[in-house]
Amino acid sequence: MSQKQWIAGINAVSASIEHDAQNVREVLIEAGAKNPRLTEIETAARRADIDVRRVATQALDGVVGNLRHQGVVARYAAAKTWNENELEGLIQAAEGRALVLVLDGVQDPHNLGACLRSAAAAGVTAVIIPKDKSVQVNATVRKTSAGAADSVAVIPVTNLARALRDLQQLGVWIYGLAGEADASLYSIDLRGNVALVLGGEADGLRRLTRDTCDQLVKIPMPGGDAAGGVESLNVSVAAGVTLFEAVRQRG
Repeated sequence: MSQKQWIAGINAVSASIEHDAQNVREVLIEAGAKNPRLTEIETAARRADIDVRRVATQALDGVVGNLRHQGVVARYAAAKTWNENELEGLIQAAEGRALVLVLDGVQDPHNLGACLRSAAAAGVTAVIIPKDKSVQVNATVRKTSAGAADSVAVIPVTNLARALRDLQQLGVWIYGLAGEADASLYSIDLRGNVALVLGGEADGLRRLTRDTCDQLVKIPMPGGDAAGGVESLNVSVAAGVTLFEAVRQRG
């Protein structure tokens, strides 16, 4: 089995059973473990007719390698995937209040996992990522997302700029986050159909992505100079700040 077919950790496995049980084929739990949450996972898995085995810690280590498994891993037959053709239906179902997170080239699986966790908490309509030059949803992303990778519609697209134009045709306003922008995030209306576009860790928004956005905005950082010239937040932190400003306005 390749590592991509396994997820590890209490939150990730618990969420996979709750949200995507039909694709969980087997759960392995550390023999002799006393954590009551592992017992809860075992009970939920058996209730969902998922095979459960108690195994030695070494067996869990061998399955997931360097991932911290917390005494439990689950094997996927096929994780739920979303096709870019489904995006239109998701936008229409949001009835004028779609909230889309677009990540332009995030490379670190821990950052993507953290972004998905914020996205799930904010109730996003979808998360869009490029198929190329971007980390995809893998075992590390699933672990870091604490199960959010199974509850959020993550849509890999072939051409990001074209996907943004398709969103615009569906009535979605595209805001790109850029440190040099004049407009503040807190000065714009985020209550309608909105897509928030964040760039990757190294280069930020790519030129074509930037040019496709309807407007560029920035997160004001009054402490930037005092902190030694901090120009940008970590992408996962920026995603959380941006998404929950939208949540605040919509609340």
